[in-house]
Amino acid sequence: MDVEILSRFQFAFTIMFHYIYPPLSIGLGLLLVIIEGFYVFTRKPIYLQMAKYWTKIFALTFALGVATGIVMEFEFGTNWASYSRYVGDVFGSALAAEGIFAFFLESGFLALLLFGWNRIGVKLHYFSTIMVALGAHFSAIWIIVANSWMQTPTGFKVVGEGMTARAEITDFWAMVFNPSSMDRLMHSVIGAWLAGAFLVISVSSYYLLKGKFNEFATRSLRIALVVATLALCFQIFSGDRSARIVAKHQPAKLAAMEGIFVTQRQAPLDILGYVDKDKKVSVGIPGLLSYLSFGDFDAEIQGLDKVPRKDWPNVPVVYQTYHLMIMMWGMMALTAVLAWIYRKKLEEKKALLYLMIGAVLFPQIANQAGWVTAEMGRYPWIVQDLLRISDGLSKSVTANQVLSSIIMFGVIYFLLFILFIYLLNQKIKAGPVEADKESPYHQLEEIAEKVKP
Repeated sequence: MDVEILSRFQFAFTIMFHYIYPPLSIGLGLLLVIIEGFYVFTRKPIYLQMAKYWTKIFALTFALGVATGIVMEFEFGTNWASYSRYVGDVFGSALAAEGIFAFFLESGFLALLLFGWNRIGVKLHYFSTIMVALGAHFSAIWIIVANSWMQTPTGFKVVGEGMTARAEITDFWAMVFNPSSMDRLMHSVIGAWLAGAFLVISVSSYYLLKGKFNEFATRSLRIALVVATLALCFQIFSGDRSARIVAKHQPAKLAAMEGIFVTQRQAPLDILGYVDKDKKVSVGIPGLLSYLSFGDFDAEIQGLDKVPRKDWPNVPVVYQTYHLMIMMWGMMALTAVLAWIYRKKLEEKKALLYLMIGAVLFPQIANQAGWVTAEMGRYPWIVQDLLRISDGLSKSVTANQVLSSIIMFGVIYFLLFILFIYLLNQKIKAGPVEADKESPYHQLEEIAEKVKP
């Protein structure tokens, strides 16, 4: 097989597996700040119980995220050495900032978050929780800044020619605030909030279905549902802004996302559709894509006919993954609406509880589909209009070497995923009781019960 295809598949496989966990950590981090905040201000033991339990789930996702993220650092050097040389100045700055602002912040306070219960003061522990959550968000900032620069590069100059050419930063802040970075950051972070919120919704719904830990489940579900609802609303505006940036700076990607083969005015926004390499069958709203992209129903949307065929993205994949992402938003919104409507009698709605348990998959599918859309929509460029994917490959790596490493990663990641599911299942089955019994407040309540007249 072709070394380029294998290398692309390897990186896609490893990053998609890794991307299961950081969104969960970011989303759960936000929820921990909210839940522990309720405890700090109310001192109700139920919120301490909730904070301890969800901290254990957070720790599991955080550990898997760190373990699976290291691999990609090595892939840059082994499979994509030419790319690493070209963008080293840009990525070096962004990843150094991640280490300073994110990694050290997270690692410095993580031990206090996990093991500081009953050892440090309530306010100091809450401060640690906030710092870990901020660290997780800061990590997302610098990774997305680096990736966004690949989509819309600014603040640089190209030094050298041919194999020695590389991008060199001329304006650090122009690189950070490139045209797509802040919108893509918000879109990704909101997706992470949804991943964390729907995990809490799923587990809480499971407890309600089983009739276990009802107060814990009800309060956790209520908080997560509020976060999910707000995030779903924010995502509408974030998605709209992100699409406008794509329309302005990456018209070929927009054409692939909506299957626009011929440049046209009053371009429709597809509701349902299917595309192959050359044509599309769809049902859409006339003019809406033109309006959403440029604020004018009569605006011209550039089609793939204006792009050389060799520079076309994989239109069927980009089109379907983009619309799959939107479909998953719809499924999350439907789940949230039904949960609000029947919130006072959820225990009686078994079918809805099953939907809410399965809804944990919706943000995961949306995040993965969105990532595929963003990356494959840029094809054949690894850095938009500057460096082609084929030119970013390492020159000394063979197809057999890449294939063998894919098999190795496949086995290891399969075992890691089984371990993750096993440990998560164990924690869910054990429930929050153990966390509650560890609390001195639980012991005080037991003593109070015994001495009641």
